[in-house]
Amino acid sequence: MNETAKLKIRRHNAIREVVASSPVTNQDELRRKLRRRGFAVTQATLSRDMHELHIYKGPTGYSLPNGNGNGAGAAAMEEDDDTPPSVKEVIDSFGLRTLQAVNQVIIRTVMGGAQPVAAALDYEEWPEIAGTLAGDDTVLVICRDARRAAEVQARLRMMLES
Repeated sequence: MNETAKLKIRRHNAIREVVASSPVTNQDELRRKLRRRGFAVTQATLSRDMHELHIYKGPTGYSLPNGNGNGAGAAAMEEDDDTPPSVKEVIDSFGLRTLQAVNQVIIRTVMGGAQPVAAALDYEEWPEIAGTLAGDDTVLVICRDARRAAEVQARLRMMLES
């Protein structure tokens, strides 16, 4: 195993420990706590790590897949299930509203919810979607044309209303 892989394993373990042992309400806070433990990570690396570890934000903070952590119970998944949550699941947990703007769809989420929503859309590879960009509480979904954007927005709105 190379040094990069070993560092990643140590970083993942540190993330699990931080989330399980103390309240964490946003990625910047988690990044600061990791830095104090000797792990200087970028937001992109931290987002990727959280996705790989299936750490998702609930109403009170982040939680681990087994329900441990500040957001316990918000995103509990079976430990041996390595499939990320579906778009429907993350929209149910984090989505607030959608808006279409020509060939784009804007998804508003709770604070910290944009990354999991964008990751789920990217993972499911909807053919109408060319790409996503996520901030903290907003996802920009870029579609191939206005018709496809309308289809995506209608699909997301149905998920939000169900």
